[in-house]
Amino acid sequence: MKANEKDYKIYSDAIDQIQQGNEAMIDLFNALEDDVSLVDFKEDVATNIAKAKKKYGNDMVNSKINTLVGEMLSWLDIEDVDLGEEEGEDEQDT
Repeated sequence: MKANEKDYKIYSDAIDQIQQGNEAMIDLFNALEDDVSLVDFKEDVATNIAKAKKKYGNDMVNSKINTLVGEMLSWLDIEDVDLGEEEGEDEQDT
């Protein structure tokens, strides 16, 4: 393929952009973290949540679940717990 100086510049710029894109993708890949669920719902509960969201909408169901779980968690003495680097890890199996 023959190319003039303008063509070389266009291809060179395109290659630079591809390299920058590859570097950005590698950075994103390296920054990935495991998607760990906060709560492992039983299959039937997850199915019912999906049904409720379909019928009543995501916002309403999320609000109801957050209200209920928030109330249940208020019964526990957890104010002195510091998650730090161990967020999401089980310290006790009770």
